[in-house]
Amino acid sequence: MLVIVPFETKYTQNFKDLNIAWITEYFEVEDKDRELLDDSQAAIIDKDGHIFIGLWHNEPVGCFALIKKNEKRFELGKMAVSKSHRGLRIGQQLLSYAIDFAKNKNYEVLELYSSTKLDTALHIYRKHGFTIKPMVDYIDYLRSDIKMELKLK
Repeated sequence: MLVIVPFETKYTQNFKDLNIAWITEYFEVEDKDRELLDDSQAAIIDKDGHIFIGLWHNEPVGCFALIKKNEKRFELGKMAVSKSHRGLRIGQQLLSYAIDFAKNKNYEVLELYSSTKLDTALHIYRKHGFTIKPMVDYIDYLRSDIKMELKLK
C-alpha cells in the first residue's frame, strides 16, 4: 500500500536517487536536474514549491515535485517511481495525489514537460486529463519535446 507524505530533509537523498535512476535509464542528467536535485530544499521548497514522497511499506519508492511558476500555475516535475516498484500503479496514485493537492490549494493550472519517448508516462498524463500544448521558448531540458497542461478550474 502506498502512503504519500510531504518532503522532509530525511528524504533528500531518496528524492535525488529516484530521479537520477529514471533519468539515466532513458537520458542524461542535465544542468537543470542538478539544480533541482542537488539542493531540492532551496530550489523547490524554499521557493513555495512542494515535494512529496511515496512510501511502500515505509520505503521511499516514488516522488514528485510541484514547482511554482506563479501563484496559480505549478509545474509537475521530478516524478519518479523506482524500477523495482513499477507496474503497481504508483505513478498513477502519485499523479492523482498531485492533482487533488493542487485543486485543494486552488491552483488553476498544472503544466509538465516530458519526452515522447516516455509512452507510459504520457498515457497516464492523458488519462488524467492533461492535454498537449505548444512548446514556446522552453530550454530547461534537452530531452523535453512535449508540454502538457491540466486546467484545474
